[in-house]
Amino acid sequence: MNNEVIITCPVTGSGVKKDRHTNVPVTPEEISDAAIEAALAGAAIAHLHVRNPDTGQASNDLELYQETVGLLREKMKTKGVDVVINITAGMGGEFVPDATNPNVGGPGTDMLSPVDRLKHIDAIRPEICTFDCGSLNFSDYAYVSTPDMLREMAAIIQKMGVKPEIEAFEFGHIWMAKQLMSEGLIDAPPLFQLCLGIPFAAEANGETMLAMRNMLPEGANWGAFGVGPTQMAMAAQSVIFGGHVRVGLEDNLYLERGVLASNGQLVSRAKEIIERMGAKTLTAEEARKKFNAVKQS
Repeated sequence: MNNEVIITCPVTGSGVKKDRHTNVPVTPEEISDAAIEAALAGAAIAHLHVRNPDTGQASNDLELYQETVGLLREKMKTKGVDVVINITAGMGGEFVPDATNPNVGGPGTDMLSPVDRLKHIDAIRPEICTFDCGSLNFSDYAYVSTPDMLREMAAIIQKMGVKPEIEAFEFGHIWMAKQLMSEGLIDAPPLFQLCLGIPFAAEANGETMLAMRNMLPEGANWGAFGVGPTQMAMAAQSVIFGGHVRVGLEDNLYLERGVLASNGQLVSRAKEIIERMGAKTLTAEEARKKFNAVKQS
């Protein structure tokens, strides 16, 4: 069991629209406020996506990232709140084959080069960025990151001095990450996030989590999460198996059946579970030290 637990809060993600939950953060102001709310509730790390404020759709817009993180950093100073900034680098890999010509992408395809997937990380230099370590079926589309694309991205992230959070949706993603470590492209100690319950990748259950944990390289830091109604169960399971916790509106909208949640409520619930298990939650500065994540600005 892990007795010193770091909570990450993914405050918005890229999928859920306002018609399903009116409090899902969309604008830079809302997303930065959500990160502060999560930190005040006990999250040490805030994981950020951005969205088009007019449509609510996922966005890769550099200016939106800069505005959102600028607002968050200013609020951290004025409110005296500390939180580790973790920004997605997983956008730009969606591929939907064209119905008439499957050799090309059809509507819904959003494929970017490794350099373009990391432009906002280079401009902002957060402590952590996610690193989706392989291709997979992601619900109704394919997410594509080939081994050579991953090598290029890993080298760029390493040069930036940003800590990659290796998102493993499949067993092969862990294998790929260990290969990149052997090639000197990911520094020790690595940081893994086991992503469970996304159709149609690794299922959200204890057997899967334990098997994935057992594949991790020695000395790895790791956490895990489950989507939807599995969120709190997988949080508790992760702590039992020695890992850290991720809860937030990117992964789950409900505090309980029929009751929509806020990010702060989900973090508070996870914190209560962790403490009732006899563990404690760590601060942002403690998380930086444990994960070897450097605050760059």
